[in-house]
Amino acid sequence: MTITYFFLTLNHHEAPVVDELYRLIGNKLTFVELVDTSNDKDGKKGSNEDYSNRPYLLKAWECQENEQKAIELARTSDVAMFCGFPSLKYQIERLKENRLSFEVSERWLKRGLIGMLSPRLLKVFLNYHLRNWRKRPLYRLCNSAFAAGDHYRIGMYKNKCFKWGYFTSVGLLNEKEVFDCEKKVETFPDVSTSEITPLMWSSRFLMLKHPELPILLAEKLKKKGYKFHLDMYGTGELENASKKLAERLELKDCVTFQGEVPNDQLHEAMRKAEIFLFTSDRHEGWGAVANESMSEGCVLVASDAIGSVPYLVSDGFNGSTFHSSKVSCSFKNPDESALDTLSEKVEWLLDHPLERKQMQQNAVKQMQKVWSPANAAKSLLLLIDDLKNGRGTSIKEGPCSKA
Repeated sequence: MTITYFFLTLNHHEAPVVDELYRLIGNKLTFVELVDTSNDKDGKKGSNEDYSNRPYLLKAWECQENEQKAIELARTSDVAMFCGFPSLKYQIERLKENRLSFEVSERWLKRGLIGMLSPRLLKVFLNYHLRNWRKRPLYRLCNSAFAAGDHYRIGMYKNKCFKWGYFTSVGLLNEKEVFDCEKKVETFPDVSTSEITPLMWSSRFLMLKHPELPILLAEKLKKKGYKFHLDMYGTGELENASKKLAERLELKDCVTFQGEVPNDQLHEAMRKAEIFLFTSDRHEGWGAVANESMSEGCVLVASDAIGSVPYLVSDGFNGSTFHSSKVSCSFKNPDESALDTLSEKVEWLLDHPLERKQMQQNAVKQMQKVWSPANAAKSLLLLIDDLKNGRGTSIKEGPCSKA
């Protein structure tokens, strides 16, 4: 069985699961890269790893010969997967042949139905309906827990949506190591580090990421006498405003801005942190730091509007969720309800260290056993077999289960 991916670029969010598929089916797998992002910092997603020599990689953007190979693969592969607007022309060729195909993407309606005014989304929508794709063997792999609902609102992919996501490397921790290890901060030499709980936030400093929330949380925790230290990683347009807010609230002793660091250093920081704060609103499509922090043994405390969170987090078991901030809220008008629920969840974790440790253990188990690249690849092959044989998915949990 031949499988071809048509994706924008090969980066550390895609490579782990593609590597696993290649391990399972070898040279029957091709990853068609549609856009050259070698000099694009956003395309690399913070990673400096070079994937250009992967044996399964075909760079359609590199030359016309490669583009023609990609078109032929679209027509002839047993299974094809399409992600991103540049893949649409290959998808159109594919569905002329009525072959098993998957569209892969995050949610469409992050901004509500107004999102359908996007020329790109509208073009895909019209192709789906005018070319009668609903009757084709075309299915949806949802890189967001909210994607299926979005599609059902606009009459697409009814009963054809399955869970999917980004599958980052799951690391080397095992459950016992997580439970036994003592995470510590290295600040305040005059205070026992065992008394200080390390917290972490890592993202671009943008409005949709709500960097004001962890800073305002720190103010609340400090006033209540909790001993903690919050490290904030990243850069962006709201970085200076965040630093000024922390300075105004006199949080220099418990909040440190670490700037932008390579991905391997972020993972090292996650291994030292107890609690990872993920404060984005509904505009966050998936949020791979959720995978990464849980894999490294953090308790993830995340907004319930982030695309990955309903898939990955069982509240109180392997992480914690709080009410998302309103999209319109930021530094001048922070969402007090979101802040209150965030504070409530973090304070409970600080007050219950044994339960917190158990949640860390459960998080690592969830990422290694269910949401790992290896399980995703295996589940995809099982889903393909189910669909080819006229069955619904036989997978009950995790990737490729019913969305």
